[in-house]
Amino acid sequence: MIYIVLGTKAQLIKMAPVMQVLRTAGLPYRFISTGQHRETMDDLLANFGLPGPDYRLYAGRDITSVLAMAVWALRILWRTLRQRREIFGGDGRGIVLVHGDTFSTLLGALMGRVAGLSVGHVESGLRSFNLFHPFPEEAIRLATFRLSHILFCAGPWAVANVSGVRAEKVDTGSNTLADALRHAVVATGVDDVDIPSEPFAVVTLHRFENLYSRTALERVVAIVERIARSHRLLFILHPPTAKKLREFGLDARLAALPGVELRPRYDYFRFIKLVSAADFVVSDGGSNQEECFYLGKPILLLRKATERQEGLGENCVLSGYELEVVDRFVAGWAEHQRPPRFPLRSASELIVDRCREFE
Repeated sequence: MIYIVLGTKAQLIKMAPVMQVLRTAGLPYRFISTGQHRETMDDLLANFGLPGPDYRLYAGRDITSVLAMAVWALRILWRTLRQRREIFGGDGRGIVLVHGDTFSTLLGALMGRVAGLSVGHVESGLRSFNLFHPFPEEAIRLATFRLSHILFCAGPWAVANVSGVRAEKVDTGSNTLADALRHAVVATGVDDVDIPSEPFAVVTLHRFENLYSRTALERVVAIVERIARSHRLLFILHPPTAKKLREFGLDARLAALPGVELRPRYDYFRFIKLVSAADFVVSDGGSNQEECFYLGKPILLLRKATERQEGLGENCVLSGYELEVVDRFVAGWAEHQRPPRFPLRSASELIVDRCREFE
């Protein structure tokens, strides 16, 4: 049996194409949700035409604080130890697929090991080579590499990064996100997105490194204020970001800016429609970096380091939070525009082909 363990919205976006390929091929699988982003999963499942999880390890509210994360993780590990036969069966056969670099990734890998199953890590081999940027994602990746039996790597650079890890490496050539994006760009029923008639840019921030302290969040808010002097900005609010802005009293500061419009988070297909219409994107997200690479959309990354190579030196500029870099990008964003580019082969199909022996 193939088990897919995930818990965040980004993970579902990238694993939905794998589940679609499994369903088309008639291969049974079991979708296990850790519940990290339970409240935001339903719209995505509807986007991709997928059924809900077969098993929910947590049914509370979305995890948006460090304390809640710690309690949630301990609860899931304890439940897995007690109910592993119910969750995974008792024959020790099959593979647990985990994705990326979240706490759900590490939990899923640990669960697979506890159950005596093989573990496959999708989007493996990505490295920033800086333990604290991003944190804790880089540490989670390093731990997950070593817990996994099969590493599904999106290209030669990622394969080389895990050359010293004792696990099978599979080069998928690209990321499953490209498969998800293919669905999004041709999606119907998303014409209700309010797209401004005048030029605009999209801002979206959610990483722990930009939210954990008032100083960190004030730094990115000041950059947003700086960009808003010359561009209309649509600031798409992730729930943790909205919570931290309120907590530090910065939401009113943003709302008062004439060039900034705060909007709630969209479902994936509508978000991609908005991004496709924007001049450029300002983000701290690795997924957004990759999406913009495939779309050829200019993107300014509000990070010190990135684990991805896609777009660097082309459509993507890594700011390092340096104001001179920000100003240069904003003044010359059009120079970073590129034609859309999509891989010829489907990473999701390659992953499923490798997992057929576990059905």
